[in-house]
Amino acid sequence: MAEEVMLDDALDYKATLDELLQRQDIDQFREVFLELHLYDQGEYFSETSEANRQIMYQFLSPQEIAELLETTELDDAEYDEIFDAMDARYASSMIQEMSLDNAVDILKTLHKTKLASLMTLMQQSTAEEIKALIHYEEDTAGGLMTTEYISVDANSTVREAMIQLKAQAPQAETIYYIFVLNEQKQLVGVLSLRDLIVAENDEYIEEIMYERVISVNVADDQEDVANVMKDYDLLALPVVDYQNHLLGIITIDDIIDVMDEEASEDYSKLAGVSDIDSTDDSIFATARKRLPWLLALTVMGMITASILGQFEDTLSKVALLAAFIPLIGGMAGNSGTQSLAVVVRGISTGEIDEQSKFKLALREAGSGFITGLSCAIMLFIIICVLYRQPVLGLIVCFSLTIAMTVATLAGAMVPLMMHRLKIDPAVASGPFISTTNDIISMLIYFGLATTFMSYLT
Repeated sequence: MAEEVMLDDALDYKATLDELLQRQDIDQFREVFLELHLYDQGEYFSETSEANRQIMYQFLSPQEIAELLETTELDDAEYDEIFDAMDARYASSMIQEMSLDNAVDILKTLHKTKLASLMTLMQQSTAEEIKALIHYEEDTAGGLMTTEYISVDANSTVREAMIQLKAQAPQAETIYYIFVLNEQKQLVGVLSLRDLIVAENDEYIEEIMYERVISVNVADDQEDVANVMKDYDLLALPVVDYQNHLLGIITIDDIIDVMDEEASEDYSKLAGVSDIDSTDDSIFATARKRLPWLLALTVMGMITASILGQFEDTLSKVALLAAFIPLIGGMAGNSGTQSLAVVVRGISTGEIDEQSKFKLALREAGSGFITGLSCAIMLFIIICVLYRQPVLGLIVCFSLTIAMTVATLAGAMVPLMMHRLKIDPAVASGPFISTTNDIISMLIYFGLATTFMSYLT
């Protein structure tokens, strides 16, 4: 019942907060606002006016603003607007209250002059930690990691480790994994909080730790990191350098963001755009993202047109052939795109290895043949009933079967070859495969029609 009341109240909380800000009622505003979930706080902050935000900075502490910003997804331009309008000292204090990885992600969106100003106002220790993280590439393990983790010495006792844990816990991103280091600060083991609690106080950490630690290199791509965390069901993943020194950890909340980002990126490439269109994009920005692929596809479409021109005599003799051009081209494109989607997903999730690639290509070609033949048989019956042209029916059916078989094989092979060449397989977009299959299917269709023209006429 309490949850239902909260949901009902949430319907008009934005109007209530607007009114309280206008009335400058700090106590009532704080009571209503801080009772909201952090997600709702972030939604209100991102949607409200700049005038209301300025009042909120007076009513809320830097720590409270930091907490809501950590749960809010904003564009780079929005961060620029927020920090341009925010007092520099307030902004600096707010950044220091954030977890290091989130603070670095936000700071990377700011102009260098603004970044330098904020860093100057920070505590020296915090500024140095941020400097150590901010130079890593954004899409790598180093760009995702935080240095706020818990570590203990391998030769310490459980009692001593508990003391270290309590000292580090307030600043740690997560306390559920404790990483074990040797005297050279190399990662040699890991144990869970449960392992530490149930162990005897006099036991040594090196006796109860797990020595086979799953870790990633600081330069590893974020997609590979996401796959490791997914495969091993980890809440946190240590990041090491080439000498196995522990540099930081990546937590599951960051990986969820990576998975969402990678899925959006792959979807945009499969759709044939350079980036997913934002609803806030202008007409020109939207067109700029879509135009490169469309220009390339226009050139490829001209190839299809020139192929049709080469078979002008065939079309003039049997005009009915033209009626089945969209059907054969469309079915080949559809089956090719289905195969493409399956293979790109398999590559991105790591389900496809070197041994299974040939088997996968063979399976897709076989699937294309069976589905093509099934559709062809049905189409043959329809052509014979409606047009009483069994020879035309056979030509269309053979063309459809071969085109769908070749299309599914191409849909599988193209991304596999791109992956082997270290090119993102999602670049083999749906429109690209569809247009390529149009060319192939038209060559097959009119080649057969021209060969058996004497039977048609």
